[in-house]
Amino acid sequence: MARWEPLELAGCAPDPMAQFARWFDEGAEMADREAVALVTATPDGRPSVRMVLMRLVDAEGVGWYTNYESRKGAELAANPHAAILWYCEPRGRQVRFEGPVAPVPASVSDAYFAKRPRGHQIGAWASHQSQAQAARGDLEERVARLEERYAGSDVPRPPHWGGYRLTPTRVEFFQQRPDRLHDRVVYERAGASWQLSRLDP
Repeated sequence: MARWEPLELAGCAPDPMAQFARWFDEGAEMADREAVALVTATPDGRPSVRMVLMRLVDAEGVGWYTNYESRKGAELAANPHAAILWYCEPRGRQVRFEGPVAPVPASVSDAYFAKRPRGHQIGAWASHQSQAQAARGDLEERVARLEERYAGSDVPRPPHWGGYRLTPTRVEFFQQRPDRLHDRVVYERAGASWQLSRLDP
């Protein structure tokens, strides 16, 4: 497949998640294929962005796991909408998801947490994510206490940690082309279906 393969409306899947699944599979050579930029905002529209790992991709949308008490968790609690950017440099592609965000069911978060490396599980308890840190040693002491507390037993999921899913209402597929004459296809939710259109680069 060519690096900059044209993106034509006629060749797009009718559903954006099916189209994304194609591109995600075709990006299998990427070292960090699940890395995405997540943008949240305060109720008055002040945005913040960070990289997260996209751990959930299904017909309903895309998702990630985090501390609910983090900055992004607080912003989502006050303004439950977000945008995600997936970038596939080897193929000159970007996909932008926009839409409402909601926590995934506790059972889904439990199942994912149980499969995480033990050190990650301990870290989810130890980290007061996004809060000011007086000294690195304080965090390390909490880790040591938790390792002792859960020695010889499973680490349960913290109540303040779990997953979110963004259910897209708008998805844009960007395919790089020579001379910056890029292909851009937008999916917009229209009731139970999707409306597709092209945008100028």
